[in-house]
Amino acid sequence: MTHGSHDPRPPAGGRGRSPLSALNAGAGWGLLLVRAIGNWLNLSTPTGLAVAALGGARIRPGGRGLWLAEGYRHRFPAGGAFTIGTVITTASPSLAELEDRVPGVLEHEEAHTWQYTYACGLLYLPAYAALMGWSWLRTGDRASANFFERQAGLTAGGYVEAPRRDVRDGVRAACALMSPRRGTLSRAAGRRCACAGGTRGAGGGA
Repeated sequence: MTHGSHDPRPPAGGRGRSPLSALNAGAGWGLLLVRAIGNWLNLSTPTGLAVAALGGARIRPGGRGLWLAEGYRHRFPAGGAFTIGTVITTASPSLAELEDRVPGVLEHEEAHTWQYTYACGLLYLPAYAALMGWSWLRTGDRASANFFERQAGLTAGGYVEAPRRDVRDGVRAACALMSPRRGTLSRAAGRRCACAGGTRGAGGGA
């Protein structure tokens, strides 16, 4: 996307192409209508519009059934951009500016709109939170082993993939964060970690 453009269609050949990029690029009006109606009926798009409005964002139609919300003022959710339903929201003055800084980010965010459709709308949010926790346990990063982020394209979303670690190491790290003195394990936290580490396997990656 060029700076100042109002066309949110994903750029051809963007880096870190999403597994959903073919759907993004090839969806005809029928599929786009299914997505738009589905995300209205499952309440994710109305929720996205409400969150953007409460955050003081400027909301405008973006084509392809998308809504673009720019200038979001709140600090939560964190990140360059986030998507709820078919509403793509950013704290940046414009999504075109964000696309200039992170090429492919609009394709990444549009991929999330399809996920809301197949995940039955707002059920996506607790599922995403659970996968974010799993990703942190496996990698120390909220996105690297998160199925939704991987399916949307990590590189296109501006993420750097972190290496996998044993789940037991993740549990120990979580115990350390929850201990009275951050960065060091209390004896009680250490015993809990040893127990957890002994009863859980490494598990598989997302």
